[in-house]
Amino acid sequence: MFRQLREDIACVKERDPAAHSTLEILFLYPGIKAVRMHRLAHKCYNKKLFFLARMISQRAAKKTGIEIHPGAQIGKRLFIDHGTGVVIGETAIIGDNVTIYQGVTLGGTGHHTGKRHPTIGNNVMIGSGAKVLGPFKIGDNTNIAAGAVVLEEIPPNSTAVGVPARVVKQNGKRVDDLDQIHIPDPIAMELCKMQIEIDKLNKRIEYMEKEKN
Repeated sequence: MFRQLREDIACVKERDPAAHSTLEILFLYPGIKAVRMHRLAHKCYNKKLFFLARMISQRAAKKTGIEIHPGAQIGKRLFIDHGTGVVIGETAIIGDNVTIYQGVTLGGTGHHTGKRHPTIGNNVMIGSGAKVLGPFKIGDNTNIAAGAVVLEEIPPNSTAVGVPARVVKQNGKRVDDLDQIHIPDPIAMELCKMQIEIDKLNKRIEYMEKEKN
């Protein structure tokens, strides 16, 4: 248990440039606290102490804003950065060296029974606000962009973006014309069109006022 805790603290030091000391990470990082309490809850869950397991997980959620079902399986060196609003479902499986940012959901769609939540491979990064919904796998060494909604399996060594998410890079090569930053925003496009029309109307009004004078 202490070895796992040391690994958890070490992975935060490696991945978070804002981390200044071991004590800061141990006592003030909600992700560390949530993972630590989850491991205890998971042990209770495996011993069929479901009420106690749920009580521990709900206490962790109240303290950290991170809700991890006690049935979820978590690998080594999980780093939940910031963490507010993270939700991890009962049948989710998370590999080693995974980084999860705030607002991420590893959830279900309501259409499955048994295995309902995703399996996350090793060395995966899931950006803030991303939703991964369903009992499929996210391959090793994959990046899920912030705000993406993933509804189907993503192969290893990929970058997935968008709603619904699609692979734009695999094995270091582009497979789409998009990237994590330059994603067409339909709302912004419509606002841009409206602004163009407003500018045209303003020019027309100015012209009509000049004609009156």
